[in-house]
Amino acid sequence: MTEPNTRAAVAAARRLVVKVGSSALTTAHDGLDADRLDTLVDGIAGRVSRDSQVVLVSSGAIGAGIAPLGLRARPRDLVTQQAAASVGQLSLAHAYSESFRRHGLRVGQVLLTADDVVRRAHYRNAQRTLSRLLMLGVVPVINENDTVATEEIRFGDNDRLAALVAHLVGADALILLSDVDALYDGDPRQGATRRISEVTAESELAGLRVGKSSSGLGTGGMLSKVSAASTAAAAGIPVLLAAAAHAEDALGAAEVGTAFQAAKSRLSARRFWLGYAAGPVGRLHLDDGAVAAVVRRRRSLLAAGITGVEGEFEAGDVVDLVDPAEQLVARGVVAFDAVELPSLIGYSSRDLAPEQRREVVHADDLVPLR
Repeated sequence: MTEPNTRAAVAAARRLVVKVGSSALTTAHDGLDADRLDTLVDGIAGRVSRDSQVVLVSSGAIGAGIAPLGLRARPRDLVTQQAAASVGQLSLAHAYSESFRRHGLRVGQVLLTADDVVRRAHYRNAQRTLSRLLMLGVVPVINENDTVATEEIRFGDNDRLAALVAHLVGADALILLSDVDALYDGDPRQGATRRISEVTAESELAGLRVGKSSSGLGTGGMLSKVSAASTAAAAGIPVLLAAAAHAEDALGAAEVGTAFQAAKSRLSARRFWLGYAAGPVGRLHLDDGAVAAVVRRRRSLLAAGITGVEGEFEAGDVVDLVDPAEQLVARGVVAFDAVELPSLIGYSSRDLAPEQRREVVHADDLVPLR
């Protein structure tokens, strides 16, 4: 898929996810910016009027709560962030409801924690709820549930959440909107940088100097957007990264920003969940032969190719597979408890007892990662 085709796919998407960051909706002193929010809603409403279904992933709850609470800046401690989100979420939801009402559109608020995507049962429930909302003609407005999310169950940023939601709802495209108009090969504030129009392979991102949000309001910055775009593109979803100020163009002809070319095939819901949503609870260290078998030949992982075990996990848990340089190469569902594996690693199947000869990670439960 070339750049024109990638942008055409985004422009023609029948179902798409749009993510907007805090810095595009709020200011540190005045809180929620109604004009910016209306501009975004106008662009989404225009897309809906052309028979597209849109899911909006919106940051801004904490930012919207800063001014009403008299805070000078985004709080750094978790409990104050949760308090600000509690106040700001009501303002944000009301603002979206009133703004979409101008176009005769209904919105539904959906608050998620990482648990809702990591756990398969929760994942399927969120999938059913969002699908039903879209069938009813509602625009779902999704945010991380900052009021109750703890450090252990946070997505970390809404860019990753948007990539996960895009696959969860079967989106045809993902649009990431922020305060930056495109991806550059360095910090555009420092000059002498080149705007990147399209990313066709993840290898093209090596060496790029991208950083965090400059506004102090967001948690992600360009690094999280590139990571989210790469995740979605690897799963078969074309992505457009653009400025929120250019929302109308991004949601129209998609001829702004940076396009991320999608992989030729789309991962199944289970394989996407396994590779990008599930929370790994351990690590298996592989030798070079096992890496080649798992990654290049898509074979099951056997005990003979394992050199080390980390973590406390049980059979059925998700674990990371790393190469001799400790680089992540795959993720899968392990068939043994952590306490069972040390006595098995390095042995070929014929040297093990019959009940121990099964694959450590079966090929059907394994996803190679780039």
